Amino acid sequence: MPPTIKSPAEIEAMRVACRLAAEVLDFIAPHVSPGVTTEHLDKLCHDYMVDVQGCIPAPLHYAPKGYAPYPKSICTSVNHQVCHGIPGPRVLKNGDIVNLDITVIKDGWHGDTSRMFHVGEPSIAARRLCEVTYECMWRGILAVRPGGHLGDIGAAIQTHAERNGYSVVREFCGHGIGRRFHEDPQVLHYGRPGTLDKLFPGMTFTIEPMINAGRREIRELGDGWTIVTKDHSLSAQWEHTVLVTETGVEVLTLSAQAPPPPAFAQEAIAARSPAASPAP
Repeated sequence: MPPTIKSPAEIEAMRVACRLAAEVLDFIAPHVSPGVTTEHLDKLCHDYMVDVQGCIPAPLHYAPKGYAPYPKSICTSVNHQVCHGIPGPRVLKNGDIVNLDITVIKDGWHGDTSRMFHVGEPSIAARRLCEVTYECMWRGILAVRPGGHLGDIGAAIQTHAERNGYSVVREFCGHGIGRRFHEDPQVLHYGRPGTLDKLFPGMTFTIEPMINAGRREIRELGDGWTIVTKDHSLSAQWEHTVLVTETGVEVLTLSAQAPPPPAFAQEAIAARSPAASPAP
């Protein structure tokens, strides 16, 4: 199916949902510490989304074809878990890294974002993986512009990851988003510039590279959801939802406490017109 082009009113509804998703990550950040269980983080996020924001946690009971319903409200992927980690009794330890993936539904619209968190003091290797993965996401974001192509995004991400000695997971990708959790287009995190679908103003989609410290091969655990690296190497992921504008890109999932863009991204944003800059 062709990607959905959002109207101005629909874009405004997306801005609200995406801002709320980002604010869940702001809320939960102080609670990510040694000794906490991933199940407790899930409950805190669930209660905040439902009772404070008036949102619906999109992952709860989500069941694409061939999958059992997802049993929790967020995804918590620790260390070598690539994505879709199910919250449970696992206790976070000093040195762990964990991705918290949040998707909310507000007034029928989805907002989707994720961040990496350090639990206590991570190793130098773990910290570097998280930093380079964050840079990969922003390299992809900066490749978004009307008239560009989805392949530009994937190429920017893949080039930066591999230049730093890492690999890109290929079985999972970003996706269009709006009234549905997953819409067209699929946004690959590897590829060649100038290939795949053309980008048009009004498109909204996620950019969410999963970068492995070791090889790119993955496997699924017996719970039917959790994906891990096959070689047990660390994995990291960051995610923003973006809008293609008339002049560039707007990042919809920024919030007051979101990590700032890397220096190279800030310079690129400053060089563009104000209309092309991410929304505050």
